[in-house]
Amino acid sequence: MLTRQRDCQLDLLYRITHEMLAPGDDLPDRLERVLGHLADCGMERGMITMLDAARDEISIELSHGLSPSQRERGRYRPGEGIIGKVIERGEPFLISRIGDEPLFLDRTCSRKDLDWSSISFICVPITSSRALGREVIGTLSVDCAWRSDMSDDDVRLLTVIAMIIGDAVKNYRDHCEEIRSLRLERQRDEGERHEPRRPEYMIGTHHAMVDVFGLIQQVAPTDITVLIRGESGTGKELVARAIHDGGPRGDRPFVSVNCAALPEQLVASELFGHVRGAYTGADSARRGRFELADGGTLFLDEIGEISPAIQVKLLRVLQSGELDRLGDERTRRVDVRVIAATNANLEKAIEEGRFREDLYYRLAVFPIYLPPLRERTSDITLLADHFLEKHAELHGRNVVRLSTPAIELLTSYFWPGNVRELENCIARAVLLARDGVIRSHHLPPTLQTGQSSGTTKRGSFEEMMSAFEREILIEAMKNAGGNQARAARALKTTPRILSYRLKKHGLLEDLTRRD
Repeated sequence: MLTRQRDCQLDLLYRITHEMLAPGDDLPDRLERVLGHLADCGMERGMITMLDAARDEISIELSHGLSPSQRERGRYRPGEGIIGKVIERGEPFLISRIGDEPLFLDRTCSRKDLDWSSISFICVPITSSRALGREVIGTLSVDCAWRSDMSDDDVRLLTVIAMIIGDAVKNYRDHCEEIRSLRLERQRDEGERHEPRRPEYMIGTHHAMVDVFGLIQQVAPTDITVLIRGESGTGKELVARAIHDGGPRGDRPFVSVNCAALPEQLVASELFGHVRGAYTGADSARRGRFELADGGTLFLDEIGEISPAIQVKLLRVLQSGELDRLGDERTRRVDVRVIAATNANLEKAIEEGRFREDLYYRLAVFPIYLPPLRERTSDITLLADHFLEKHAELHGRNVVRLSTPAIELLTSYFWPGNVRELENCIARAVLLARDGVIRSHHLPPTLQTGQSSGTTKRGSFEEMMSAFEREILIEAMKNAGGNQARAARALKTTPRILSYRLKKHGLLEDLTRRD
């Protein structure tokens, strides 16, 4: 009996390996045939699910033995049901009898007429060798007839099969995302749907960015206050400028100020101006940024960093359009559209008393969330090509393309610095390239080894320890695919401590928040 079972398993592995190595690009057909081979060996209702990180949703992409309606019903959130748990933890799951497991949801309703006490369920994660770290792409799951000798050997067999098909599943996922983007573009060209106009200095075809372009187009013609949220380096100022340029104030001043970069004692003077003698060193009167932006737009970046005293003054300007220069008794009126931006958690700041709730609601009339670069990997190549062309022309270098290994490194990295970090990487690589091609060794060590390119081996003990800690954090986050909870488990610490350390080193500012 054991010999027959082992022979069947060896034959199954042979057929699947042969299927994956056969020439041809019909990935869906080949993967569906793999599920058919599993069914031939008694592993029924095989399913391949994929994680859409941008939508935070898991869906059944390929199956054997399920109707289209059953497959459509199979949608989960990370952590929901067995499939969601496997995605979240990256670990396989074996249920001896599905009727005894409360986590088993049967979302597809494909087993409603079957005896659940006689069905076992195995679900394993699918990963790809092309990704740095252990990125979970999706899951492979099957039903089996219950056996008294069910063991981890069955799980290991399915895990090996998931490893064999891992790269093909990743290629299929990337292909599906490409098709989705092309379909949106075709629909726009054919007039089947009105796509938002992309600002000329913003790049992206991912559906999350298309949504951002739509929001920009909707809010630009108005004078509504906008709050742009997103991690550092995602391009919040570009969004603010696109809103300004697309509205009736487009030919008036656009004034930008980084609130975090101003010394606290000078913030009031920078924003509202001062008169001569208002404080020591004020030798002449000066207009503040609000007055400089009169009739136009004022962009307040890092709005969460301003002090409570300045928040009161800012609230007054937003409510009444009136301000007082420092040391002046005369009240002045301004007509300014305010666009604010932050990478901080303002809701938490309100709870802690560091940010006024009334100011928050005055600013967040029309919120726009910019997704991090790791959530729109299909845009990485587009952005890299743009930055290559830009910096090649800027520095007079004859660099025309990126090699395939270089592209794979770029798309595998989790980009804590987002688009800004990507541009810096390409600018560096353009200067290093010698034969017109950016190769993987031209990219920073950050992408190749998980070590920070900004650390040093020389200096004080404290500096060296800080550099070493930074390398550990980057490596852990890279291996966890940017997931803070998973990185914390790998480092045997708590998510709270990890978040504090990441913020201390300026690596990540509230990775898990989505607005």
